[in-house]
Amino acid sequence: MKNLTSLLLLLLISGSTLMAQKNYQPTEKNLENREWFQDAKFGLFIHWGVYSTMAGGGDKGIAEWIMNQKQIPILQYEKLPAFFNPTQFDPAEWVSTVKKAGMKYITITSKHHDGFAMFDSQISDYNIVDRTPYGKDVLKMLKDECDKQGVKLFFYHSQLDWHHPDYYPRGRTGQGYTGRPESGDWNKYIDYMNTQLTELLTNYGEVGGIWFDGMWDQWDANWRLDETYSLIHKLQPGALIGSNHHKAPFPGEDFQMFERDLPGENSMGFNQTGTISELPLEMCETMNGSWGFNIKDQDYKSTKQLIQTMVKSAGYGANFLLNTGPMPNGKIQPENVETLLEMGEWLDKYGETIYKTRRGPIRPQDWGATTSAKNGTVYIHLLEMKDENLLIPSLPGKIKSLKYFDGGEKVKFEETEYGVLLNVPKEKMDKTDTILVLTMK
Repeated sequence: MKNLTSLLLLLLISGSTLMAQKNYQPTEKNLENREWFQDAKFGLFIHWGVYSTMAGGGDKGIAEWIMNQKQIPILQYEKLPAFFNPTQFDPAEWVSTVKKAGMKYITITSKHHDGFAMFDSQISDYNIVDRTPYGKDVLKMLKDECDKQGVKLFFYHSQLDWHHPDYYPRGRTGQGYTGRPESGDWNKYIDYMNTQLTELLTNYGEVGGIWFDGMWDQWDANWRLDETYSLIHKLQPGALIGSNHHKAPFPGEDFQMFERDLPGENSMGFNQTGTISELPLEMCETMNGSWGFNIKDQDYKSTKQLIQTMVKSAGYGANFLLNTGPMPNGKIQPENVETLLEMGEWLDKYGETIYKTRRGPIRPQDWGATTSAKNGTVYIHLLEMKDENLLIPSLPGKIKSLKYFDGGEKVKFEETEYGVLLNVPKEKMDKTDTILVLTMK
């Protein structure tokens, strides 16, 4: 009955509404939400699932990928939900922490590559309500709390699935060890995925959008993107669609994302995006080296490093989506909470130089970045200075005023044919970010 109900729902919705996204025209609500998204600048990424019970299996760098990395067959992996009982999960505490951190939205995994749904899916009982002793829909609980506290919620959803039998032909991952027969009906799998997306977009109220991942598993597959994107935009015209496919955006997508790299960079080796689009931008990053909970990974990035990454991201006009992997008991790691609160304290003081800004007139460089407010004010963020003098590129206009954000004193500078020479005494330097406020004639 579960399968029948959801499939009928999908058919009713899809039969009369699917259209070619190559001719996609965003709605007024969608455009409003894009503007909100660009203003928000800072969000929390959450990777949480039954894989957290294994805490990385004792290996650094393994968390939500443990099924594939440790080659755990489906029949064995299916035992994990019985151990997942997050009795200390407190959505009010999570959302309160997000707000104290200065974050404006949350993106949480609804289903990762292991195929396990963290919501009350009706098309399959392989979900948190039917398979765990906890038996509650954590996404519903979190969404209700987000609505209460005024935080937007986005759903991460994996297109890749190591569990579903119809995810066939197999891609680059999930090969051999799973125990699935080497056969399947790809279109049935896409129908299944679209049905779960329908559930997410009809049972949880208005959401911020859908954050896709996994297309990179097999590029040649018929992902039926036009159909999926049309379905989402019909069900929730304001919802934003993004995909972590590491390429330039496809028609129907509403924002472009970059995984662990600033826009246009490729230090990770897989961000083959080419040009940066004119769509809203977002980069995501981990707080240590793992996405999901890994008890052995203590390589935590400093608050300074994360703030500086956020500043450079804003210098490209991009949001900063910072990840935490909650523990299997439902608590966010205290080390992560501490860092988030420290970032929130910084944003309490300097948030106007980040929130509601767009990329500045000078592209982010080793020394720092610039952000532009909507009233024309430019903020120069000096992140690394080797001495008291710094030559920055020429600005698009003559300087009218240049002051320190802290204290409001005038900054010594000289406009030359080679750029603008700044003089910042050491006593004026901030260890994280020395911010200058610029107005031009």
